[in-house]
Amino acid sequence: MTDMQPVLVTGATGKTGRHAVRFLRESGLPVRALVHRHDERSRQLEDLGAEVAVGDLLDLDAMTAVTRGVRSAYFTYPIMPGLIEATTVFAQAAADNGVEAVVNMSQISARREATSNAARHHWLAERLLDHYPVPATHLRPTFFAEWLLVFGDWSGREGLLRLPMGHGRHAPIAAEDQGRVIAAILADPQPHAGRIYPLHGPKELDYDEIAAALARTLGRPVRYEPVDVDAFVRTLEARGWHPHTVQHLRNVVVDYQNGVFAGTNNVVRDVGGTEPLSVEAYAARHRDAMTAH
Repeated sequence: MTDMQPVLVTGATGKTGRHAVRFLRESGLPVRALVHRHDERSRQLEDLGAEVAVGDLLDLDAMTAVTRGVRSAYFTYPIMPGLIEATTVFAQAAADNGVEAVVNMSQISARREATSNAARHHWLAERLLDHYPVPATHLRPTFFAEWLLVFGDWSGREGLLRLPMGHGRHAPIAAEDQGRVIAAILADPQPHAGRIYPLHGPKELDYDEIAAALARTLGRPVRYEPVDVDAFVRTLEARGWHPHTVQHLRNVVVDYQNGVFAGTNNVVRDVGGTEPLSVEAYAARHRDAMTAH
């Protein structure tokens, strides 16, 4: 590590946080990585040269300690209850310690009129951060490419995407590409202060086109099988998903059908410094996980 002030990454073992840590360390910046517990994932961060801190985003004393001496910080919170409280705690700690900038992970469905409680809370969290003296940059990604792993059934001879997406479209955005954007803003936050960046992959597709792209890359049949929203919700409930998350997904899939998640832009290229991964490129990187077991 250097004598420079560290950059703080919360959710550092999560999908976007771990990539942000890696890119920051590759650029030579000191990183303080906030995790829930010491485990193999946190040891991997230490191997990258990050300073690992254990704490809870809802704990004001812990957040005051972890933001002390920090230059800029990435804030992310899972789709679970507590976002508004966690944002308040984090913003107060950051302000008390003179943090110069915050990069906030929001979502593309964040808006006042959202029917998803989580999406509306993200919009409120953005407004809350905007009222603190610490300049904030808000990231609003469309659905992650990682959805293809989480919700795809890759166990049989044919890959299946059973989702209630209708004929909606989006450009899946990989967590890796989001990590590049996060790292770039944390390294030089001033040009991005106060901005809201929607994040998209390179090409807008519907789910039939996504399935076809996966099939071409993987060399195996992949099919999109539309289901209704209630059937999708029953599957989530049977898997034990938290009611807050289920309520969110029930409503954002309707948003998806209505075009809320659609669009493309050049933010990953212009801010992150590289072209975003296509569906084909993402599948090639995760071929093993998309191979029948």
